[in-house]
Amino acid sequence: MFEIKVKTQFCAAHYLENYKGKCEELHGHNWKVEAIVTAKKLDKIGMVIDFKELKKLLNEVVTSLDHKFLNKLPQFSKSNTTSEIIAKYIFIELKKKLVRFLGVKKAKIVKLSKVSVWEQDNSCAAYQET
Repeated sequence: MFEIKVKTQFCAAHYLENYKGKCEELHGHNWKVEAIVTAKKLDKIGMVIDFKELKKLLNEVVTSLDHKFLNKLPQFSKSNTTSEIIAKYIFIELKKKLVRFLGVKKAKIVKLSKVSVWEQDNSCAAYQET
């Protein structure tokens, strides 16, 4: 199995609902995001997918979150803005973009494996489908 990773970041504010502690207050993070894509075989030039293309797709998703108050965004209206929920949101949106970019046939070979989101350098949440 082959695997590639790309990273990007975004800045955003949020607060955690139904949480007792500092994070129940409005605060911000410089979020780091990592996306991992896998494939059992490489394309004709020896790649899973071009790093540049994957990073472009990831940045398209992350741009919708950058410099925003996450609690006020419609995509989080029915959930808390935890790192876990943010990772799942980015995964789902990136997967849609990846399928559109690759086409259905190639998307069965090249798969989004995992999205990880860091609030801080030593705190990370990840989402992957089973």
